Amino acid sequence: MEALDLARWQFGITTVYHFMLVPLTIGLSTLVAIMQTAWVVTGKEKWLRLTKFFGKLLLINFALGVATGIVQEFQFGMNWSEYSRFVGDVFGAPLAMEALAAFFLESTFLGLWIFGWDRLPKKVHLATVWAFSIGSILSAYFILAANSWMQHPVGAEFNPETGRAEMTDIFAVLTNSTTLVAFPHVIATAFLVAGTFVGGIGVWWMVKSSRAKNESDATMYRTAARFGAVVMLIAGVGLLITGDLQAKLMFKQQPIKMAAAEGLMNTEQPAAFSLFAIGNLAGDDPASVTHILEVPGLTSYLATGDWNAPVTGINQLQDTYAERYGATTPDGKVIEYRPNLLVTYWSFRMMIGLAVFSAALALSILWFTRKKQIYDKTWFKNLALISLPMPFLASAFGWIFTEMGRQPFVVAPNPTGNDQVMLMTMFGYSTSVSAGEVITSMVTFTVVYTILGVFWFKLQKRYASEGAPVIAPPPDASDDEAAKPMSFAY
Repeated sequence: MEALDLARWQFGITTVYHFMLVPLTIGLSTLVAIMQTAWVVTGKEKWLRLTKFFGKLLLINFALGVATGIVQEFQFGMNWSEYSRFVGDVFGAPLAMEALAAFFLESTFLGLWIFGWDRLPKKVHLATVWAFSIGSILSAYFILAANSWMQHPVGAEFNPETGRAEMTDIFAVLTNSTTLVAFPHVIATAFLVAGTFVGGIGVWWMVKSSRAKNESDATMYRTAARFGAVVMLIAGVGLLITGDLQAKLMFKQQPIKMAAAEGLMNTEQPAAFSLFAIGNLAGDDPASVTHILEVPGLTSYLATGDWNAPVTGINQLQDTYAERYGATTPDGKVIEYRPNLLVTYWSFRMMIGLAVFSAALALSILWFTRKKQIYDKTWFKNLALISLPMPFLASAFGWIFTEMGRQPFVVAPNPTGNDQVMLMTMFGYSTSVSAGEVITSMVTFTVVYTILGVFWFKLQKRYASEGAPVIAPPPDASDDEAAKPMSFAY
């Protein structure tokens, strides 16, 4: 493969790996803050134990997320220097805000939370975990503002003298319509991931504790399971609403991406939504795709809110894009504006389909633990274990769809704005970097990430298997406060 293909593979691998960790940090930080708030308000020890338990799992995830996130920044200079040169004036601003305002906020207050147990006043210590959670959400907003600009560039104009996109309005960049829709969708995803994580582990421990005749712990884990189930259901409703809004906006901003997600080869009125399709979805000769198990009019509704509206097909959009943005490259190669149909079609369905496991887990929890019941059947524990990875994978497929569907653009043109602010992926990579250098760094990162992933899994499994800690009695009030070391709380 050429350096461009390898650079795309490397960025895809590292991005998907990193974003496996991000939603859990965002969602779980808030859920841990809620648990600690419940302890401060009610004084019930079970909430303190759950805070300590899931707080430890949060810290493991956060540490690895930071390590993998740093690599993302390096790649802009390593493999995508032409992209960085073109967008740096715009793209750098939200990234700098993320580092200065959000990440520093996260890190500072996370440190106070970790080392502040029994050192800070209870309510002040509670405020630190909420500040950490807010910092995580702010971090997500700034990153999404940067990514949304790549999907729908606003607040910038093209300077023909420098050949760069230059910012004209930072407020427009931060309030991009794409950002305002994508942000709540990503946050809802984060809470679905975190809710499944808390609910799944809660179910596993509830069944185990009940079978061990430890009713006190079984009751505590029942609380965790039901808490996770409620979060899953609320997040699920949020995903349905924001997903619908995002689809309608995407049909306006990137119609060929959404047509590819449906495998809609030619314009239809009304356009049905297919659950499955057969035929050539590879994208090289997309002449024949047969839909099966269709939902009549659903694609029309997703696109416009009208069940009978026409939706433009990929073949017609290919001609439109070729006329508007050019049919060939400077060296005479035909530009294929159709995204990879196999990837976009199935990643869109995997994103939706895998979330069903969380829905099944949430409904099962609420049903089988109603009226203060403790349910201890083995199948319930197995369902929890199977469901745990599913929202992580759904989230990853969502990002694969988002990024692959934008191709061949790394900065997609704004169909209602300035078409000059766009950049094709083939022109964004570092031409000075050889294929050998890219594959060396890609293999290195993949090996390192694999090792880190093994450590992440083993640490999560180890501490999740230990269960919630037994809380030691508070220290004697007569002890010399100054003599207490600021020790690590976990």
